[in-house]
Amino acid sequence: MAKFLVVVESPAKAHTINSFLGKDYVVTASMGHIKDLPKSEMGVDIEQGFKPHYVTISRSRKIISELKKKGQGKEKIFLAPDPDREGEAIAFHLSQIFKNKSIFRVNFNEITRAAVVKAFENPGSIDLNKVQSQQGRRILDRIVGYSISPLLWKKVAKGLSAGRVQSVALRFIVEREKEIKDFQAREYWTVEAELHKPQATSHKPQVKEEEIKEKFTAELRKIEDKKVEIKNEETANKIVEKLKNEKFIVSKIEKRQKKRNPYPPFITSKLQQEAFNKLRFSVSQTMRIAQQLYEGIKIEKERVGLITYMRTDSVRCSKDALDEVRKYIKEEFSEKYLPAVPHKYKSKSSAQGAHECIRPTSLARKPEGIKNFLDEQQYKLYKLIYNRFVASQMKSALFSTTDVEITAGKYLFVASTLKMLFAGFLLIYPTEKEEKRFPELNQNEVLELLKLDKAQHFTKPPPRYSDASLVKILEEKGIGRPSTYAAIIKVLTQRSYVQREKGYFFPTELGIAVVDLLIIHFPTVLDPQFTAKMEENLDKVEENEQNWIEMLKDFYQPFSEDLNKAKENMREVKKDVIVTDETCEKCGSPMVIKWGRKGKFLACSGFPACKNTRSISTGIKCPQEGCNGELIERHSKRGVFYGCSNYPECKYTARELPKEN
Repeated sequence: MAKFLVVVESPAKAHTINSFLGKDYVVTASMGHIKDLPKSEMGVDIEQGFKPHYVTISRSRKIISELKKKGQGKEKIFLAPDPDREGEAIAFHLSQIFKNKSIFRVNFNEITRAAVVKAFENPGSIDLNKVQSQQGRRILDRIVGYSISPLLWKKVAKGLSAGRVQSVALRFIVEREKEIKDFQAREYWTVEAELHKPQATSHKPQVKEEEIKEKFTAELRKIEDKKVEIKNEETANKIVEKLKNEKFIVSKIEKRQKKRNPYPPFITSKLQQEAFNKLRFSVSQTMRIAQQLYEGIKIEKERVGLITYMRTDSVRCSKDALDEVRKYIKEEFSEKYLPAVPHKYKSKSSAQGAHECIRPTSLARKPEGIKNFLDEQQYKLYKLIYNRFVASQMKSALFSTTDVEITAGKYLFVASTLKMLFAGFLLIYPTEKEEKRFPELNQNEVLELLKLDKAQHFTKPPPRYSDASLVKILEEKGIGRPSTYAAIIKVLTQRSYVQREKGYFFPTELGIAVVDLLIIHFPTVLDPQFTAKMEENLDKVEENEQNWIEMLKDFYQPFSEDLNKAKENMREVKKDVIVTDETCEKCGSPMVIKWGRKGKFLACSGFPACKNTRSISTGIKCPQEGCNGELIERHSKRGVFYGCSNYPECKYTARELPKEN
């Protein structure tokens, strides 16, 4: 009979760990948290030192009963949720259901046989500082959410929510949209010269075709030592005409070597950004796949975790992993790619410093070698993580650059070359930058002008946020933590505050209205610097440098004052009614535009006698052949989509609006 019980969060993780431990162990799953604050009320006694009132999650009642039975007669209980604040809180609540038992906390950053066995040989205890940090965050978020959300229900529409971190993220998206709307494009022109190095002969022969292939372009940068600024085509034409009569002479050549250093191994935020940029994976998609790779994949006869823990702010690498990757680089690519000493990278955050970077658990499991055991998405993400880690300990890439200045009268042109001398880490982790070359040139050499090109341009507004750039700005501003980014984006889309189109976020009218109200009435909560400061305080709680109750007290007093003022002064947006020219098809009354939890909609002015409502048309005709309907915006759990106004007769739907002819 088994002597020990092991509790983890997920069945997949339990299955993997079970294969590493002997018959003396029973491994089971809690299915995540077993206790939480109640959904029906705030569940925090503010007057009693922010005391939380935890309740058993309904789905966990049966699980708890089974855990108690499995714990009977066991000599020891090992709690092994993930090694972060959430995992520590899960372990703490699990410990409370096992009475009079020897309870131990087991931590490991990778789910491999060696790591798991070693962790069970050296079990520890629950870190109460981590528990308090998680609890402080949970209570803080609950106070903000359960205080402001009902206010939004009253003033805007039922079903809305406001979150401490999500509202700041939404603010970034809304403010970027306003920047784009207010942006005024400015016209400018560029002039480029296509040049050729003539043959070194006493007469001028016809230029051969193979020599034309070595032509290169140089861009006009200065006129009479002043930075060029061509505002219109007329000016560009005048410059081109004058240049036709000028000699193009090489006036300066500057050669140098340039290093490109390898990137650090992945932390969570950088993995999310790179997976979007290179693989077009959303943040939630990346984290879901990474969780699978971490918890274990069956490779031949054994399940094994392929990567280390995927929620980390640390770029630290264990000595064993460092030794392994240096040996791998030497054997796989030769010693010339191996730096004399290992690269050292510094983490920005002190939180989760005990963690490692995200790396493969074994370099012996090459992506191509285990491709048949992974689905396509798992393979792509694993390969990205694998190559990034190996590249992080390879030598820098080396380039030679040549910058050439070419004088044509009072005009100065510039051309540059980039030639790779040594690939270094780019051998396994290439970038998209291409080499640029031109013929070997000499000082004072006269070049042949082949043609002049002028081109019109317009300045562009800043781009909308994507999954990658939103995570980047949140990370840079210290908003949220790695484990929160996916949840933030999910809430924003599900609440119809933003729409995702071709990977970019567009705020809805509802999202803009909510942010505008919150900025006016809760300026502190919506302040990115204040939100970042709260994250730092939560880190300090984990490090036992800050008392979590005092932290909440400092927050709550000014917040409660803002809340009371907002209850009195916040504008009731839902009372805003716009009369339209449309009539109700049920009673003939005028239709009006009102606010709802999904944004604006059409409602009968005869309410409550007539409760007819319908979505507002986009004004774009349904592209279905033979249909005379118009597309209207609809909402589902997956976000916004567009359907025909003639539904159910016409069942046309699309995620994006078709372009009008």
